Order: sequence, then C-alpha cells, then structure tokens
Amino acid sequence: MSDKAVLSELAHRVKVQRLNAGLAQSDVALKAGISRRALVNLEGSGVCTLALLIKVLRVIGQINQLEGLLPEPGLSPIQLAKLKGHERQRAFAPRRRHKPRNE
Repeated sequence: MSDKAVLSELAHRVKVQRLNAGLAQSDVALKAGISRRALVNLEGSGVCTLALLIKVLRVIGQINQLEGLLPEPGLSPIQLAKLKGHERQRAFAPRRRHKPRNE
C-alpha cells in the first residue's frame, strides 16, 4: 500500500469507530481539546499529528488499539543466549568471620 492509501484507510477507520461509538465530530473535538477542523482533516485525509491521533483515539475509546500497532518487542534468541551465561547459578551467603581460638 502507498502512504496515501494507508492514510486514507486510517482516516476511514477512525471515522467508523467514532460513528460506532455514537459520537458527533463536535463532541469528539471538544473532549479531545482539538478543533473540529482538525478532526475533519483527520477523518478526510488521515493527515494529522500523532498527538492528535492519540487524543482522538482516547476519546472514542480506542486508545488500546495502539498496542497492536507496535507491540512490545521481546528479546531475540541471540540476546537470550547472551543473557543465559549471566544467570545466577546459586545463592551466595556472606562468609562468617571466624573468631580467634583462645589458647
């Protein structure tokens, strides 16, 4: 997909989610602290800042969907192998000092 197609799809999905939530553009804009024109631009062309998108997603109840966009990366097998050599093998207890014997 081209960048323009991705933005268009994003715009469509935001609009559908807002409509499914039963929210008017003016209500979303007010709650998100943005102008209605900014929301119209987002829903029309997908062009917006990331901060604006986050505000809108929060208002329409879809902020958790960002987790699917960039999930938390796990450790690669190589990183896991490197860490394995540094795992503790046993517990360590401090040594007791021996008291000198009374002779």
